[in-house]
Amino acid sequence: METSVAALLQRENWVRERGGPLYLQLRQHLEEAIRSGKLDAGHPLPSEREIAQITDVSRVTVRKAVQELARDGLVVQKQGSGTSVAPLGERVQQSLSQLTSFSEDMARRGLTVRSTWLERGLFSPSPKETMVLGLSANSLVSRVSRLRIAGDVPLAIERAALAPDFLPEPQRIGHSLYEHLARSGNKPVRAIQRISASILEGEDAELLQVPARTAALNIERVSYLASGKTVEFTRSVYRGDAYDFVAELTIGDDTGENA
Repeated sequence: METSVAALLQRENWVRERGGPLYLQLRQHLEEAIRSGKLDAGHPLPSEREIAQITDVSRVTVRKAVQELARDGLVVQKQGSGTSVAPLGERVQQSLSQLTSFSEDMARRGLTVRSTWLERGLFSPSPKETMVLGLSANSLVSRVSRLRIAGDVPLAIERAALAPDFLPEPQRIGHSLYEHLARSGNKPVRAIQRISASILEGEDAELLQVPARTAALNIERVSYLASGKTVEFTRSVYRGDAYDFVAELTIGDDTGENA
């Protein structure tokens, strides 16, 4: 263990009176050190036992702090090789005020985009797909699921469902779903998105190359044609450590005392 890490962990550098639970103070202190570059990507952290000895706190406290860092993708825990600082890639920002595709977002940033197909075909719809897309009782649904990668970083898993009238041959989609829909005059013009926090588990965590229980963003989007017809129902999961959604807000004319 390097002396600089030991010095960083000394109690006087992070313990504050009335600063909250010790595990939370330790977690915040380590996060600041990682984000500021005091601890570089790949840098190994001391063992739980060593950190507990330096900080004079219990191993349970240390374990809880490190587990939260791992959940948020700031450190990587590997059995047999300990814990190390995770790579911090450049965070991607997407505006919530415009309806754009992943490909369009990344192209504007000069990032190379590629996809790995996870599912593509016609299937029996789920009850929710039937309801949202307005499918008939005996109709099939077109599903396209992709792992979305910008540069060399997997950022999102997109699972889109469409009525076969709009996407009769899902296997023919090329680089962009929206480009494919535009060629038939079915590109959506507006959408409603719902964003919620979640925790990555199992296959999704493996696909996005993050530890299990890493923070993520779930995006559920229903897109519409100009006619008001629902064209797309997409459920996506984005890495919480690499993606930000940004909204520009305006203040109304009523600026009373409660503003």
